[in-house]
Amino acid sequence: MSNREVVVLSVGGVRFVTWASTLQQFPESRLARMLNDNDREFKLMNGEVFVDRDGTLFSYIMDFLRTLQVSLPTNFSDYQRLQREAEFYGLYPLAELLGQDHLLKPRLEVLEVRFSLQELQAFFRIFGSCSTTIETLAEQITVFTGQQSGQSWNSPFASQKTLVPLPLERPSHHDLVFQCGTDYSAGDQFVARYVSIKPDNRKLINGTNVLGLLLDTLLKDGFRLISTRTVSNEDKVECYSFERMKRPAGLTITVDQTPGSSGIAQAKRSQAQKGK
Repeated sequence: MSNREVVVLSVGGVRFVTWASTLQQFPESRLARMLNDNDREFKLMNGEVFVDRDGTLFSYIMDFLRTLQVSLPTNFSDYQRLQREAEFYGLYPLAELLGQDHLLKPRLEVLEVRFSLQELQAFFRIFGSCSTTIETLAEQITVFTGQQSGQSWNSPFASQKTLVPLPLERPSHHDLVFQCGTDYSAGDQFVARYVSIKPDNRKLINGTNVLGLLLDTLLKDGFRLISTRTVSNEDKVECYSFERMKRPAGLTITVDQTPGSSGIAQAKRSQAQKGK
């Protein structure tokens, strides 16, 4: 069969249309062999190849064949059934990966926001179990500074004077620190720090307003507020704890196409390295 020939499959009553080359991604697999060999599990009926297997799970099989990646929905739980289907079709790199379901299952991510209010200034420190989330927040949060005349804590928006962005403090890969508000400088001058959190375009100086926007941003990003407590009454430090289930990014299987190599074996070794 030509690689560019269209193949129509009916798997458990669900219809799939694909190229023959897609089914031949793994030449040793049962799917690849069924195009040329007789197999009692595959019946040609009215121009369609009928397979009496689970059609819903086969959609993940097709996605894997088309992309060589594994991306499953957050609420997916049928790892053993999908592994069984992968074994049936002879897709052993996928079956092996699904046997290591800890690589694919959602993981609990924890994040903590500490907020301290001291006179005209507010201090923030964000801790996260996932460094990628902290990196994303660092890209969303910008602190601007500038000298303001006669302005104080109650001024909610930046004036027309030029404000200079400041880098956020990053004590480690898992936390970031920033502050907002005003600090007395000289005469009627104040050093002001405004905070902007994307996608919101406002520059806020009031710490309570910044806290509200930060918490709202986290909730919209899938986090769930699980507790609020006072860490230090003396320093007025409040702690907001969040959690969310986060699925790892789709994993990629690399197939070695060099002469004399086993594509399936290479795919297994590559995936094992990715899982470390």
